[in-house]
Amino acid sequence: MTREILLQTRGLGRRFAERRAVRDVNLEVQRGEVHGLLGLNGAGKTTTLRMLCGTLAPTEGDVRLAGIDLLERPIAARRQLGYLPEVPPLHLDTTVEEYLRYAALLRRVPRRRCKAAVTGALQRCDLEAVAHRLIRNLSKGFRQRVGIAQAIIHEPAVIVLDEPTAGLDPRQVNAVRGLIGELRRDHAVIFSSHILPEVQSLCDRVTILHQGRQVFQGRPGGDSSSHRVRLRFRVQPPLAMVAAVSGLEAVESTDDPHAVIVMPVLDSALDALVKLSVDQGWGLQELSPVRPTLEQIFLELTAGREAA
Repeated sequence: MTREILLQTRGLGRRFAERRAVRDVNLEVQRGEVHGLLGLNGAGKTTTLRMLCGTLAPTEGDVRLAGIDLLERPIAARRQLGYLPEVPPLHLDTTVEEYLRYAALLRRVPRRRCKAAVTGALQRCDLEAVAHRLIRNLSKGFRQRVGIAQAIIHEPAVIVLDEPTAGLDPRQVNAVRGLIGELRRDHAVIFSSHILPEVQSLCDRVTILHQGRQVFQGRPGGDSSSHRVRLRFRVQPPLAMVAAVSGLEAVESTDDPHAVIVMPVLDSALDALVKLSVDQGWGLQELSPVRPTLEQIFLELTAGREAA
């Protein structure tokens, strides 16, 4: 299947006077994908999102939305973008329906299509029950949904969400996460969050920024590049005997006395360990790669270094 890249940046950077806030950020987000943006406070997340949305011009690099260069054709590119800032841009003294109609007109949705666009956004964001209520009387969770509704009213290719679940209670968080999962079917979604388990559960890929630099990009569950492998046996193996196998760089004990984690330098080390298990009657029951969690990756990359 051909990958449809809807958001792409190359060498994206921003300088404020003598300070480089962001440098060399490269992103590709395709339709049907949710991409997470992580970093400590001051790492450059907000600056990056503002450049993606065209509210801040980059000093280097470029941004393409659905293949359209944001700097060369800003109006056409922004039509492909829906944006929810951390504080939703709501008009509190209008009803939800009135506000969305206004948002549709701002997004240049043709008047003949405004009613259908508003109805569709209300349905997708589960706002039909509160369509005629004043926004000021809604809970924060519903206000967040209204903010997402205005971001999708014009059916953009790319949706950018800045801390979409900040300050919500657990039920509201769950509802917004479900909505993001639904939006991925027709759009490319990129969002920032401080909640690592949320990013790990929602995102297909993650970019971590630190001190303005892109220090990681990949799957939120990590990969098997460390070659750490967990083995579990029916009988507890002597750790010293396991460590004596040639080709193992490290052997770690675990909370389970019947399991060990090894880091093989050579693939043949695992073969030798399996054979040893058979010869010693340990009864090998599990052999699986150990992938770092997103939290482990994040803490390792930012440990002891506060962002400037």
